[in-house]
Amino acid sequence: MTKIIIDNKEYEVKDGKNLLEVALSLGLDLPYFCWHPALGSVGACRQCAVKQFKDENDKQGKIAMACMTPAGEGTRISIKDPEAVEFRANVIEWLMVNHPHDCPICDEGGECHLQDMTVMTGHNYRRFRHRKRTFRNQYLGPFINHEMNRCITCYRCVRFYRDYADGDDLNSFAAHNHVYFGRHEDGVLENEFSGNLVEVCPTGVFTDKTLKQHYARKWDLQTAPSVCQQCGLGCNTIPGERYGSLRRILNRYNGEVNGYFLCDRGRFGYEFVNSEQRIRHAMVEEGSNGQIQITKDAALNLFKTLIKDPARAIGIGSPRASLEGNYALQRFVGADKFFNGMSGTESELVQHILKILTKGSVPSASLKQVKESDAVLVLGEDLTNTAPMLALAIRQAVRRQPTKTAIDMNIPEWHDAAVREVVQQQKGPLFVATPAPTKLDDVARQTYRAAPDDIARLGFAVAHELKGEAPAVPNISKEIKNLVEDIADALRTAERPVVIAGTSLHSKAIVQASANVAWALKDKNEQAKICYTVPECNSLGIGSFAERSLDDALQLAESGNVKAAIILENDLYRRAPQEKIDRFFDAIEHIIAVDHLQNPTTQRAELVLPASTFAEGAGTLVNNEGRAQRFFRVYVPEGGVQESWRWIRDAHTENGKWENLDKLTEEIISNLSVFKKIKETAPDARYRISGQKIARQEHRYSGRTAMRANKTVYEPAPPDDPDSPLAHSMEGYRGSEVPAATVPYFWAPAWNSVQATNKYQSEVGGPLRGGDPGIRLIEPGGNKKFFTEIPPEFKSREGDWLVVPLYHIFGSEELSVVSTALAKRIPEPYLVLNPEDVRRLNIESGDEAEIEINGQTEMLPLILEEAVPRGVVGLPCGLPEMKHVEFPTWAGITKGGQK
Repeated sequence: MTKIIIDNKEYEVKDGKNLLEVALSLGLDLPYFCWHPALGSVGACRQCAVKQFKDENDKQGKIAMACMTPAGEGTRISIKDPEAVEFRANVIEWLMVNHPHDCPICDEGGECHLQDMTVMTGHNYRRFRHRKRTFRNQYLGPFINHEMNRCITCYRCVRFYRDYADGDDLNSFAAHNHVYFGRHEDGVLENEFSGNLVEVCPTGVFTDKTLKQHYARKWDLQTAPSVCQQCGLGCNTIPGERYGSLRRILNRYNGEVNGYFLCDRGRFGYEFVNSEQRIRHAMVEEGSNGQIQITKDAALNLFKTLIKDPARAIGIGSPRASLEGNYALQRFVGADKFFNGMSGTESELVQHILKILTKGSVPSASLKQVKESDAVLVLGEDLTNTAPMLALAIRQAVRRQPTKTAIDMNIPEWHDAAVREVVQQQKGPLFVATPAPTKLDDVARQTYRAAPDDIARLGFAVAHELKGEAPAVPNISKEIKNLVEDIADALRTAERPVVIAGTSLHSKAIVQASANVAWALKDKNEQAKICYTVPECNSLGIGSFAERSLDDALQLAESGNVKAAIILENDLYRRAPQEKIDRFFDAIEHIIAVDHLQNPTTQRAELVLPASTFAEGAGTLVNNEGRAQRFFRVYVPEGGVQESWRWIRDAHTENGKWENLDKLTEEIISNLSVFKKIKETAPDARYRISGQKIARQEHRYSGRTAMRANKTVYEPAPPDDPDSPLAHSMEGYRGSEVPAATVPYFWAPAWNSVQATNKYQSEVGGPLRGGDPGIRLIEPGGNKKFFTEIPPEFKSREGDWLVVPLYHIFGSEELSVVSTALAKRIPEPYLVLNPEDVRRLNIESGDEAEIEINGQTEMLPLILEEAVPRGVVGLPCGLPEMKHVEFPTWAGITKGGQK
């Protein structure tokens, strides 16, 4: 610890910090623009000026930039010194010379860091009376709105986009008073994390275009803490609602998970909540009339009638439904008749991952731990498209080892400009083994392109190289042997190595190989970690208590022993081929679907019950790390929408005791030991601070009476929320004392922008006070017995190709494809082949080829890619136009449908 003096008061602070960091961590108000806790210091804006003194006898002092000055032992500064105060006010005035007078109409108004800092410095009068500099705005795609006239040249945007996220199509142009931040020409921002510019920018240059389509003032948004539903990482979010419609998603800081950022799918994929495809009322099939609307009471009566014989009813859960919804359905039909809703292959892989994480010797890594690692091996995963924030964490990890050079030169890590000057283009060890090129290849030390079995063989060989007890891999070429040695050396010498794999290639061998590598590392390095990606937001959650898959349900239905099926938030046509699901529905007399979007499965149901989305209900999800996290209701939905578990409760009289989420949670804890700690994810509904619930609405929230004036001039009582300690009102407690899991928005006096996050942290950039949200349910058991089933070397077949899935951040996920803005980024279906294979087929690039998989044919355009192994074809997975394919599989390919 270090002792410093600020305005004649002594403080004890952490070593290795700069003065701005420690001032903010101490709760002091010091304005800044260019500095960001995730980006470090460059000293561009000069806004954080303080007066620094040599000692107590120095009465003159000098102006210093707090973000560029180390907090060393005995450092003496003043924030309140008149000269420093005047300097900061002058800086604001310079910045305001060209800034437009458009706060009342600016999208950032009321949540603007520039507004906050202007007030904080005391600048309140404009003396400049001349023509302002102006710019032309650019079209930057469906996500981001551009208004360059509001720019104050802090450089945060390009520092995040280029230096942190490694984007290359946004830059600074020109010089002096005409610096321009944008693209070289109008066009879509290509980086998958571009949406973070909305929060990184301290003014209104980059704003959320999806919010602009249904704009509401930021202080008029009702918010609640939530968890992203669109991959398995569990990033924390703050959804905002107005007039019963979801308006935007903001990042919610969680130091162990997503930190300060989100991917573009997580930020802009929310619009399915407002979609015309939403199921708002219970529906029943009525012959030629199709599905017609019925009341809730009628729906529940019909539910009970259809399930007259519970012994012949089954329940199919979902990895995208909450833990509570899945448990309620299992409880209703019985554990022996409940199925997890995943395909057989996917379910087996999830079960395998759970066994490795719970019985193996290596703990699973959080996103923070991946970011802090200094050597990474990726086996089989195109992370930018399957787990985007994990890819962003790896981009920070590859800087970890080169940064040690700067640290050895006594350059503090927070001094971003100096560190990058030393590091230049050096990258730490990252090895990526996939069937096709990935976005991470640009920062990888080496890449390896191979079929899934050969990727697994590479992993097994690395494990053997690290520890001789691991099984050896026969028939390895000299080239692969050299790669294996390079990977093993990098992992062996690293301080914090991490191995990453997942389910996307549907390969059990890859999952096992990654475990062998991690276990081999663990014997020599206690800091070794393993990280698995899983397909959906609750894959590990449902896998933890339900092993039987959708394939098992289909098989049971064919036996004729199933009369009714309840399907929970799951479109089965995305899980198995159409003909299999058609046979399943034909074999069952009664189908009940509980879901929030219309889909092919709900269209086959006799009774459809409207389920709430993440914004309209509360529940628990378990992410890929094994971290249980709670999401809360943002607003009360209209119509008959309610949580899935409440539909099950209302239809089952024995479960009437589940009066709220806490009661259901208590039963889960008592019956399923794996979830014994989930009560720690968040305070229960009885929690109060000073006798008050926590306010979902800001104290500035307006129009509560006016928005209902067409119905009544009286303001009704706010809706009750029996499931949480949050109030649907502006009345209630707010502030940094709120438990981290229940913080609905970040706000503090004088801090209206997202920069208020620092007021809720134990220290700037550190965990939230009381600890970051979530509780780990999974810890290693200690087993180190290596897997020994090594697959044979991949051999291509004459006239057939091994089909491997290719994923897209925009298009492969089920719910986000319904979002209007995101749908504009979905690619058309295609095939990827090695040029040599294409020449064999006598087809040109761009031509259409016919691919036949399990009797189904598709005509798709060809893309040539030399990196794809011969005998392998890449096929996009999950795109709206694509039929379901059961991977792994083989396919025939012909030109123009001719053999």
